[in-house]
Amino acid sequence: MIVYILKRLAVAIPTLLVLIIVSYMLMHFAPGNPFSSERAVSPEIMKNLDAKYGLNLPLWEQIVHYLWQVVAHFDFGPSFVYKDRTVNDIIAQGFPVTLTYGFLSFIAAVAVGVGLGITSAIRRNSWLDYCAVGLSIGAQVLPNFVMAPILVLIFTLGLHWLPGGGWSFHDPRFWILPVIALSTSYMASITRITRSSMLDVLGSNHIRTARAKGLPNRKVILRHALKPALVPVVSYLGPAFVSMITGSVIVDVYFSTGGIGKSFVDSALNRDYAVMMGVTILLGTLTILFNLVVDILYAWIDPKIRY
Repeated sequence: MIVYILKRLAVAIPTLLVLIIVSYMLMHFAPGNPFSSERAVSPEIMKNLDAKYGLNLPLWEQIVHYLWQVVAHFDFGPSFVYKDRTVNDIIAQGFPVTLTYGFLSFIAAVAVGVGLGITSAIRRNSWLDYCAVGLSIGAQVLPNFVMAPILVLIFTLGLHWLPGGGWSFHDPRFWILPVIALSTSYMASITRITRSSMLDVLGSNHIRTARAKGLPNRKVILRHALKPALVPVVSYLGPAFVSMITGSVIVDVYFSTGGIGKSFVDSALNRDYAVMMGVTILLGTLTILFNLVVDILYAWIDPKIRY
């Protein structure tokens, strides 16, 4: 297992380097520049700006300088739009917020989705199964950009129970609506995957053997059926967690949480290439990391898997 982890980390490093180089080149070849605006800038001023940010250097030299800055010093450089802030400052301010409600959404989606899926499979064709399937279908057809305004209309403007915007690490009331809006569609997918996988496992030979030996149904489910049924669910969880982080733009916009999703969109609209590169590298790192975690969990869930 240790050798496998080291091999995956060895592959992750060149993958990140390729991601940085390709992203930098795509932004360099995009039309316009970070200083384009409705008001024309004189050639002298543009020349000084390019010299200040190193944009007048050859492309390969810009890439080498940026790689050294990121890898050696973990410094993403200054923002092209916000003159008094660096990319590290923007990420440090927005990412903890996004990580907090993204992680809470992940926990809620997994807990509810796996619970509903297992219950639905065990009570197949019962009213509980129909309710769980209907709930997952309803949640699936309501994406977060539809769910968010509905939640604000009901719980903020209608019932006046919860705040409809803002963020506070110390007041859980600000967490509830963003978590619900972000987790519902993922919860629906996890429910469907868990139900389908559990039904397949419950019909397998080793489950029939366990029941033929007279084991209680609770022990059959928890000790013999649960782990094999979770293998496809775990495959979905790695990309799902990263998607909750990258898909937080709608939550940031509707609830004004101040997360990193809105900063990423604003950087694209404002052509703030430094912020775009910083967030892209961060999300790429998270994707590689959680895919590695998922692969490691396979061996714990299914003992037949060996690396």
